[in-house]
Amino acid sequence: MTAPIIVFDLDGTLVDTAPDLISSLNHTIAAAGLDPVGYEDLTHLVGHGARAMIERAFRLRGVPLNQDELAPLLDRFILHYKSEMPGESRPFPGLAEALARLAEAGYGLAVCTNKIEELAIPLIEKLGLADRFAVIAGGDTFAVRKPDAGHLTGTIEKAGGDPRRAIMVGDSINDVLAAKNAGIPSIVVPFGYSDKPVEELGADRLINHFDELTPALLEEMLAGR
Repeated sequence: MTAPIIVFDLDGTLVDTAPDLISSLNHTIAAAGLDPVGYEDLTHLVGHGARAMIERAFRLRGVPLNQDELAPLLDRFILHYKSEMPGESRPFPGLAEALARLAEAGYGLAVCTNKIEELAIPLIEKLGLADRFAVIAGGDTFAVRKPDAGHLTGTIEKAGGDPRRAIMVGDSINDVLAAKNAGIPSIVVPFGYSDKPVEELGADRLINHFDELTPALLEEMLAGR
């Protein structure tokens, strides 16, 4: 039987990346003369990619943004973010222990993030977590991205897993919807970047700390499918 696979979102689930993303965003929009934006303005957009954050920043400042301007701004963001990596980004408490616990129990592990591969893979590598994951699938790995089911099922299949024996762990509606669309159970964490209470996202389970992510919990969820 195929080993079960646990798929994690990245920003706001595995790693607290908001400080560095907002720092790179403010560096980017300064080139257009915009005043800095704050964490509270953009927290819920962290998992949607740099493009959405830049567009939101311009809207917040009441400045129009055309598509010709967006491409160089995206390049500026990516260059700054990569050059500072990992910056202040850190795994959430208990993550390393949880990954070790699940790997020892025979679970396959993967990442499915809307962050592009060019940013996701080196970040995970620099944080010393890459060896834990069979696959790191970014927002540009496939032709679709979360909440499209194909992003999640493609990640599972690329990791050698079976969607019928998989669980998604995330922090946002995109993660929960991707899982629902794929017919896969989901777990949410409350320490990420959702713009609404995670209790309202419709996930199958909520854990408050990675200490709660145990083989017993996962086995119970998979048995209930």
